Amino acid sequence: MSSKHNVSHYFGKGLSPQEFIDSMEKNQEAFQSWYDSFEWPNEEEREFFESLNHRDDLRVVILAADWCGDVVRNVPVVFRAMQYGGVPMDVLIMENHLALMDDFLTMGGRSIPVVIIADTGGHVLGRWGPRPEQVQEVMVSFKQANPDREAADYQDRLLEARKEMKERYGEGTGIHAVILRELRELISGL
Repeated sequence: MSSKHNVSHYFGKGLSPQEFIDSMEKNQEAFQSWYDSFEWPNEEEREFFESLNHRDDLRVVILAADWCGDVVRNVPVVFRAMQYGGVPMDVLIMENHLALMDDFLTMGGRSIPVVIIADTGGHVLGRWGPRPEQVQEVMVSFKQANPDREAADYQDRLLEARKEMKERYGEGTGIHAVILRELRELISGL
């Protein structure tokens, strides 16, 4: 069976959330700031993630890297939610785990973060990432409209898409509620 279906051999092999933060050579301050500014958007979300403490069947493996803006924006929320729910997490640096990364491509490319939710046996139950759906829509549209990476205007169009994604993320922590809702919907269906 390929690692696409079982990630148990990664359990205990990654970094803890704190080890990941401590090891960051890029964006550590920004990451820590998003982590520290986390607040529950409502009682319903907080209670859902708190209820995960009553489950012992979930494990999370996160493919990430400190250079990635989407990791910096999204993973602090994942850390907070899963820590609150008592769900064990292993953070794997993408460049050190390309075989696993290649099992979880996004539209054929290596996009991080990838949050892999598995059971205690390592069977993959679901995945989230690399971005909230409303932000990812921009990249999906861009890739569909610009299949030729060698086109003269590809980089200019990519910059435009990234600008729009930044706008959809917004300035503050409002996107945190979106990430929590998407994670809750995913886990609720497991």
